[in-house]
Amino acid sequence: MAVYHDAKCKLCRREGTRLYLKGERCYTEKCAIETRAYPPGEHGQDRRRRGTQYGTQLREKQKARRLYGILERQFRNYFKSAARRQGVTGEILLQMLEMRLDNTIYRLGLAASRAAARQLVRHRHFMVNRRVVDIPAYSLDPGDVIEVRPASKKIAAIRETFENRRRTEDQPWLEIDEKEMRGKVLQLPARDQIPVPIQEQLIVELYSK
Repeated sequence: MAVYHDAKCKLCRREGTRLYLKGERCYTEKCAIETRAYPPGEHGQDRRRRGTQYGTQLREKQKARRLYGILERQFRNYFKSAARRQGVTGEILLQMLEMRLDNTIYRLGLAASRAAARQLVRHRHFMVNRRVVDIPAYSLDPGDVIEVRPASKKIAAIRETFENRRRTEDQPWLEIDEKEMRGKVLQLPARDQIPVPIQEQLIVELYSK
């Protein structure tokens, strides 16, 4: 699988918004968006650059891919699957991305970032409905219960992240049991319950050409 090795803050600067790729650092004054709010590269501060409609749509797609940590082919497959379902394609696409296991673990506060959540899942630290799952892209359904494996609850990094998680970011479509370090998917998240800076209609327009 392809892995991005460059500075993650460059991705946030390129998209012009926080993508929360570095966990707690993204909430501080050290965030690159606060210190260097312009695209990276030699011409990053050139304000004369004009954007096109295609460029705007492309940037929105790239923003979504980078926020959720998904490669191009995988993202395109998500879109094709969303387009086949009844309903608003853009909203369904975001729901599918939110229902990924790695994203849900991040939303529950069991990992500082989606990248950290993916690593923890691959290392078999989580169970879904009492069965160990090591696939970050595993798609959850309403009613599924996600919990830390009993042996993994002693890991300091997981406990500290969960105990220090930001209570203001609790998601209404998730139920959290703080004592047991467990979460339950109550329902599919509505669009207004998905706090991401993405205009999904632009992505739909891009792939519909």
